[in-house]
Amino acid sequence: MDVPNIHPTAVIHSTARVDEGVEIGPYAVLGENVALGLGTKVGSHAFIEHAIIGQNCVIHPFAAVGTPPQDLKYRGEAGRLIMGNECTAREFVTLNRGTLSDGGDGVTRIGNKCFFMANSHVAHDCQVADGTILINSVALAGHVTVEEGTIFGGLSAAHQFVRIGRFAMIGGATGVERDVPPYALVEGNRARIIGVNIVGLKRRGTTREELSLIRQAFDLLFSSEHPLAQAIETLEAQQPKGIVLELINFLKAPSKRGITSKEKGLSL
Repeated sequence: MDVPNIHPTAVIHSTARVDEGVEIGPYAVLGENVALGLGTKVGSHAFIEHAIIGQNCVIHPFAAVGTPPQDLKYRGEAGRLIMGNECTAREFVTLNRGTLSDGGDGVTRIGNKCFFMANSHVAHDCQVADGTILINSVALAGHVTVEEGTIFGGLSAAHQFVRIGRFAMIGGATGVERDVPPYALVEGNRARIIGVNIVGLKRRGTTREELSLIRQAFDLLFSSEHPLAQAIETLEAQQPKGIVLELINFLKAPSKRGITSKEKGLSL
């Protein structure tokens, strides 16, 4: 049995649960209702509470995980953060637990193999899917939904209740105030669509035929010559499949913020 390696200066709450192979560094603090999965490492001075952390995660020094929401409506209700396996939180990352405000279920969820670079922030009730990367100093506001494989460039930010589709790429210093479609490449303040995330699509093994179809779909959907609803109807008439159908379904799903367009600050 690979017993936990806990530094004598670490502070561990009586309710904390630590699996085999866990390492906890000097002056780290595990507060109430913490569970650390097999092989997870917690650096010096890190702080974790009300969080379930999966296997083989790395929480670097001075990160704060599962801490209270930065929400004026928060009244101390129970909440937690759930993180999957093989995630990394670098120095001074803050990952807040969920609330019961604005329809939340009290849980901030983070998938597997997510990477949060130094000083990045995930607010209460965010839902962050597998393989998401937040570059340095990215900020996600409350209730943001991020789908699989999204990358946020440094110093970018997302407004409350925004949805980010799969394999989208958010350029550095971009202010995202409306939903970003799957596979989109966006940048600017405020964000606008500047193209398709071709690099991300190629990395996931997308065929040339699929790349051509998604480019054509973007040209039709986000052209200023066509209202979005009309463009969706035109695409649906072609009986699309695969990633084009996924794109259409995302655009038709309920949205609290509207859809990012090619025009700066314009919603669709």
